Amino acid sequence: MGTNDVPALVTTPGDEWISSVQLACAHEPSGFDPETFVGWSCPFSLYGLEALDVACNIPRIDRARRHTRLDGSDDGVVFQIVGTDKYSVVFQIAGKSAIDHGDTLLNLEQGDLMLVDPARPIAVLREPGVARHVALHLPRQQLVAHLGYEPRCGLHRRGTAANRLLIQLITEALEEREPAPAVPENHMRLVIYDLLAAAFAPDEHRLISAYSDKLFSRICSLIRARFADPELTASVVAAEAGISVRYLQKLFSARGTTCSYFISSVRLDYASRILRRRALLGNDELLGQIAYACGFLDYAHFSRKFRQRFGHPPSGHPATIAR
Repeated sequence: MGTNDVPALVTTPGDEWISSVQLACAHEPSGFDPETFVGWSCPFSLYGLEALDVACNIPRIDRARRHTRLDGSDDGVVFQIVGTDKYSVVFQIAGKSAIDHGDTLLNLEQGDLMLVDPARPIAVLREPGVARHVALHLPRQQLVAHLGYEPRCGLHRRGTAANRLLIQLITEALEEREPAPAVPENHMRLVIYDLLAAAFAPDEHRLISAYSDKLFSRICSLIRARFADPELTASVVAAEAGISVRYLQKLFSARGTTCSYFISSVRLDYASRILRRRALLGNDELLGQIAYACGFLDYAHFSRKFRQRFGHPPSGHPATIAR
């Protein structure tokens, strides 16, 4: 199936489509006509990242401010896919659209992509005919921790290398081609994050400051070099960097994360690599030893954090990712 094709066999009834989109991302359609409706909504996964292949001929779809307030709360719907703890990258696969986001209206054509913040109201307007999007949802803290800054939402036109590679990843997932040799999904997520960094890096004047950016980079390098030390805490990092704990936390909070979260992420990423090698080689290295090598003194704490991050216990971590 090419990216311009309309997969009519998966077209869903209008009421099912509306329910699916409302549950997935709290969008409300306007101008829905059950007699002429064409569309589909298909969740899928791309290297462990949640995504939604969605198309329709409805003129307008809104994610209003009330949705961003209720998202994930006890008083509202707990939406399955996208919440305010994520970013979304919207790929225009076919047709033409306009997205109103942050008081800016941007026109998208086939091959364009846009980074949006679900914590802010969004309106998607479609030209006559069927328009198709893929929304790729990215954990906010992980993305910010990897990039070292809060990415700039906005439009990225087709034609650049980063754009082509991102579209290729999406297209291959949609076409269900024969998978390439298995690559650990956490490595591929980093590839996606790096491509997004190339596409949406902030202008130089938007960076917090040359000094703080350089300092933050040095702190991240320090953590990556010392993560195996179980005594490594925010206080230790601040002392080694020669700054106060308060300023350290300010550097991380300005980028949407915390020092403790970043330390834990580095440790868990390393644990994932060791566990994959253990499963691949079939060795009998004790899980407690692996936890300690990654900077965790308490195996129960390590196991709980690992399950939260990867969705399964350390003992169930596979050597490769099945597709």
